[in-house]
Amino acid sequence: MGAQVFGYSLAPDTIPNLAALTAIDQGPESIIGDICDMPYLLRAYADSEPDIVLHLAAQALVRQSYTDPIQSFSTNVIGTLNVLQAASASRSVRAVVIVTTDKCYQNQEWSWAYRENEALGGHDPYSASKACTEIATSAWRSSLPDMRQFDRQDAPLYIATARAGNVFGGGDWATDRLVPDYFRAAFAGEELVIRNPSARRPWQHVLEPLSGYLLLAEKLWNGKCQEAWNFGPALDDIQPVSFIVEQLFGAPSGTRGTGWRLAEGSQPHEATFLALDASKARFMLGWRPRIPLSVGLGWTSEWYKRHHAGESARSLSLEQIERFVSMDSVNA
Repeated sequence: MGAQVFGYSLAPDTIPNLAALTAIDQGPESIIGDICDMPYLLRAYADSEPDIVLHLAAQALVRQSYTDPIQSFSTNVIGTLNVLQAASASRSVRAVVIVTTDKCYQNQEWSWAYRENEALGGHDPYSASKACTEIATSAWRSSLPDMRQFDRQDAPLYIATARAGNVFGGGDWATDRLVPDYFRAAFAGEELVIRNPSARRPWQHVLEPLSGYLLLAEKLWNGKCQEAWNFGPALDDIQPVSFIVEQLFGAPSGTRGTGWRLAEGSQPHEATFLALDASKARFMLGWRPRIPLSVGLGWTSEWYKRHHAGESARSLSLEQIERFVSMDSVNA
């Protein structure tokens, strides 16, 4: 799209990791920093003078939030407020997209999908921290005109939040995530350990919500759509964990693994059903999911299999991005 891109993030915390394998720091300028380090964050804004901010930095794992709840709240809430303060203090920033999660809703285990006007909440620290992030962002946006210290009357700042489903895709090596756990087990010749095979989630390939975030940023630039947005899959793609596992075990030879078993002992609470209604994004932004779930899982299996065979992570990722961009969003 011709953008000059700057990245700000903690150092990768897994080995391997997509950032190193794609040599991401050899393209866009990459700054290793913590969003909770306000002086350093302000300096990064001053150096890069961004026009648009896409905020995806987070403690993003439910189970880790049980282990270190304070860190989850600190990063997800205070860190986001730091990002908003730095954006508000920067005269260059015009649009900010704050990415949260589908788990920010007060999940009642209803049989219908959540819309953006549903109540926020969370049983676990991660979900609750993201609900707090949504509330804090909404308050910041509505009160910004009265924050005289920023004096943005002649430099408008437009802010929105985005809530995606359960994303997957090639290059993810996070722990306690179903798809990376599957490929780790498959390539090691070990059994996959499953916690809750009947839990249903709105699964989507990672390129789907990313395309939504870019579209939302474009609308924000023109002063529109300052609110919360769901970016979720088609309702047919809200499937149980067991479906995902069966699809992955049915993938081409080389990623089949040796089967799966239930995790032993008691497990932390996890919702049994969660679905997103993305009709607002469809009708008002013109965004639609392009990749059916079975196709997205096929792309993901292809990515890991080809990378395991020695192909470049960067080339694989660019190939799939180009394939996605060329798809017809209406007929896919």
